[in-house]
Amino acid sequence: MVNKLNIKAKICGGKIISKLVFRPISLAYFLLILFLTLLFIPWLILTGGVFVKLLHLPPLFTIFIFLFSLFGSYINIPIRKVSSSEPIITVREITFFGVKWYIPEFSITQRKTIVALNVGGALIPLFISIYLLIFVIPKLELNPLITYIKILIALIIVAIIVHAVATPIKGLGIATPAFLPPFITALISLLLYQFYIPSNPFIISYISGSLGTLIGADLMNL
Repeated sequence: MVNKLNIKAKICGGKIISKLVFRPISLAYFLLILFLTLLFIPWLILTGGVFVKLLHLPPLFTIFIFLFSLFGSYINIPIRKVSSSEPIITVREITFFGVKWYIPEFSITQRKTIVALNVGGALIPLFISIYLLIFVIPKLELNPLITYIKILIALIIVAIIVHAVATPIKGLGIATPAFLPPFITALISLLLYQFYIPSNPFIISYISGSLGTLIGADLMNL
């Protein structure tokens, strides 16, 4: 997922006051996630088997997927910075001879948005999708071209639907209903994978779901 970190710079009285707005990294939260990960190691082993059997990924590769997805979710790679000016009206309170006066003040805020690429949420799924497209599909699919066409159709549909429901939130980033992208992806994959020549529905689902969500929610809202 592409994250957006926002920097506000308030110009007031010749001084610039900057404030960085970001999602806080809680050590306790991270340790909790790590503990739950270790607690569910048997389930992760089973899931790793799913990656190996259904997506045809190397066993060692699946271990790195879990590790990089966990630790990479806290790593953001800055891509570019977008600046915009916006007016702010504040009210200053003063007391004069026991009487309170409220004086409105006008100032200009310089909002700087840092567009960043999350390692665990964007880069890892991107690399896995590229690996499936380049190495797995040509080697194992009965008709790679048909599989590519199915993936493209599913990706376009997922991107359009996700873009329609994604909501840019000022100061935070882009919000998307959590369960909608995987539900739409699974439904479309089930409808497409048997068409003409059967294809691997899990590969169609993973690639179209990962890339379709990234394109629809993030790239189309930049």
